[in-house]
Amino acid sequence: MKAVIMAGGFGTRMRPLTCNIPKPMVPVANRPIMEHIVRLLKAHHITEIVAILYYQPEIIQNYFDNGKRFGVNIEYVTAVEDLGTAGSVRNAAEYLDEPFIIISGDVLTDFNLSNIISFHQEKAALTTITLTRVKNPLQYGIVIVSPEGKIERFLEKPSWGEVFSDTINTGIYVLEPETFKYIPENKEFDFSKNLFPRLLKENRTLCGYITSGYWRDIGNLEEYRLAHYDILSNRVSLDIQETKKDKNLWVGKGTELSDNVYLEHGVIIGNDCRIGEGVKLVNTVVGDNCIIEGNSQITNSVIWDETFIALGCELNENVVASNVTLGRNAILKEGALISDGCSIGENSVLRANVKVWPFKQVEAGATLSSSLIWGEKWGRSLFGINGVVGLANMEITPEFAAKLGAAYGASFSPNTTVITSRDSHKVSRMINRALISGILSVGTNVWDLGALPMPVARYQAGTMGDQGGIHVRRASSDPRMVEIKFFNVSGLDLPISKERGIEQLFFREDFRRAKTEETGVLSFPYRVIECYREGFLRNIDRPNLNKNLKVVIDYCFGPSSTIFPSILGEFGLDVISLNAYLDPARFISSPTKMNQSLKQLSNIVQTLGADIGFLLDQEAERVFMVDEKGNILPTEIAFAAVCQMAAQILPEATVGTPINTTRIIDKILPNRVKRTKITNRSICEEKTSFLVGDGDGGFIFPQFHQIFDGMFAIVKIIELLSKTGKSLWSVAESIPPFFVSHEKVHCSWEMKGTVMRRLIEETTEKTVELIDGVKIHHGEDWILLLPDPDEASFHLYAESSSTEKAEALIAEYVERIKQ
Repeated sequence: MKAVIMAGGFGTRMRPLTCNIPKPMVPVANRPIMEHIVRLLKAHHITEIVAILYYQPEIIQNYFDNGKRFGVNIEYVTAVEDLGTAGSVRNAAEYLDEPFIIISGDVLTDFNLSNIISFHQEKAALTTITLTRVKNPLQYGIVIVSPEGKIERFLEKPSWGEVFSDTINTGIYVLEPETFKYIPENKEFDFSKNLFPRLLKENRTLCGYITSGYWRDIGNLEEYRLAHYDILSNRVSLDIQETKKDKNLWVGKGTELSDNVYLEHGVIIGNDCRIGEGVKLVNTVVGDNCIIEGNSQITNSVIWDETFIALGCELNENVVASNVTLGRNAILKEGALISDGCSIGENSVLRANVKVWPFKQVEAGATLSSSLIWGEKWGRSLFGINGVVGLANMEITPEFAAKLGAAYGASFSPNTTVITSRDSHKVSRMINRALISGILSVGTNVWDLGALPMPVARYQAGTMGDQGGIHVRRASSDPRMVEIKFFNVSGLDLPISKERGIEQLFFREDFRRAKTEETGVLSFPYRVIECYREGFLRNIDRPNLNKNLKVVIDYCFGPSSTIFPSILGEFGLDVISLNAYLDPARFISSPTKMNQSLKQLSNIVQTLGADIGFLLDQEAERVFMVDEKGNILPTEIAFAAVCQMAAQILPEATVGTPINTTRIIDKILPNRVKRTKITNRSICEEKTSFLVGDGDGGFIFPQFHQIFDGMFAIVKIIELLSKTGKSLWSVAESIPPFFVSHEKVHCSWEMKGTVMRRLIEETTEKTVELIDGVKIHHGEDWILLLPDPDEASFHLYAESSSTEKAEALIAEYVERIKQ
């Protein structure tokens, strides 16, 4: 059995530690991560190793040489381009003429590799994936495996709604040479994204071995620190080179410990170090040739080689790289990191989570603060389901926005163009301008559209050679909050992969800066509204509009009032407009205010004898309806009514809607409903012939644009009413009664994957859908359990023949989650 070590990663999430060395060479317990992997292979009698290199390969080759120093033989294959994980291994096929095990050079594990190989041989598998169970599976590929050990389903890096198990792919594989038939030469090809789905599709023997033991992907700085805590707590079986002096103390050769040194929990001290009197080391690793002078206190930290720490320093949860000098009484707050060759002056303070890049100098007495104390605000990620959201001018500050704009602009090639837009409020204008400054600073151009409704901005995306854009608005749920929405060249929300790329740039803080003559250009396009108007008019069946219908529209003081009235004027409809002017101070910021506005609209519709009333939300993305009798239609009934009219006049029409909306839609349009995930992007991406609706006031008519647009929805609904010849009340009355209930229940982050797996395991006799979350059918009734992507909770939706039965179904599963 041979081994392949994947050692080509850039380690971008480990920066600035990986500025000068490749990630596999980052020290863990005073040895490169990859050395621990080599020693693990040797312990299981695997001595023929092929190392796949890409980034700074000479550093790895110089350290390991031919491997004889470690009792193994190492061959090196250096890629000239990034071919993906499987493509890189395919590039080394000439060395792999027998079964081989693949393992990453940047994980820390003590798995029993011999057991994994024996399982592979017993199952006569083509490929075996090593699996383990973790508390938070979000960052990994998740897997469902049969009792016989065969892989049944595989999904790479899911969202919470897709987490159907807590069993993950560890990146350790055993492959037969025959596998190379399924990997193309000299082409980017990935194990998880390409090879494994192909093997599943072709029904090849793809097995999964669930193993216990320690495994941690050291993918970022936090994981790096946590790995050391686990080593010092003896949670992982590791060959530590220093001499063990006590249960949790290891000291290297030539190291001198003064009297009154206080050591607590686990401590590793490398070779030839000097530790002064009164020094306190708690849960800490110290590299070779370090000097720590008296009365310094170091807790939960990792110190690399050749570092000098002067008298009276305080370190807490820090990483200090090689050849660093800390002056007297320097203080490093939680999470601060210093990379190679830095000099920190005496009496200086590094605030929480500050990163100092290589070869920088901090003057004596200085206080170094980041522009944003990130840990206080963004606990888990930068992006949420509504983009980037925070308190205006407190969390979302101009400084923060400029940095975010720079990260976004740097995600494109120089001289690319993006668009920006906003709502009419002054705080949105301020944040928008800060974002523009950041984008321009990295050499990316900006078309600024100014104050526009969101649908118009999305419609404009990609029409001027741009690659997408940003829209800034106040959050509908809270006027103190600002939302920064990002969309791609098609006007759709960014995919998760693009969001994570921007996050990485934001956290790394090493995005490019354009030279003076290469900064981006800010422009202000014209004919934006005209372009939207022309597309709008082309997609309406104008001759069939009933001009005798009397329509009331409440614009809610939003920017649609500056655009929509003139478009409606083209149709000759009898329209009464309410609140049709811009007034940011009259912002509808709560369900109570929305209900008040709808009641006012209801009274006016009845008083004027109108045929229908519409209320646009302030971004004109959603529309709410009142029938001719003044009834305020619940949003799901309104959607069902539109589907009912579509079914009457368009027999072949298909409709898309998320997995959590009523089954009545399927009865209205049998075999013509496509179910989606509940995220806005998934809903907008659904391809249908006529309509997509979210059951919450959002309507998409794909023939115009694949986005939510309340203005276009109003005219299309009027068109449907005109063609059916029916009133909205009569259509709504024809909808069979339905009862959908919703409840949110707390569930800790670390238990979400386990809950999903157990639910699937315990409902094998039921019909289960895994489009988004877990939807379990009980005859015609159903319940959907959906992990919240931003909070430690589950959303439960249930539908039954009565509200009481739906609530009872929810109560049953709430109890299961608690258990």
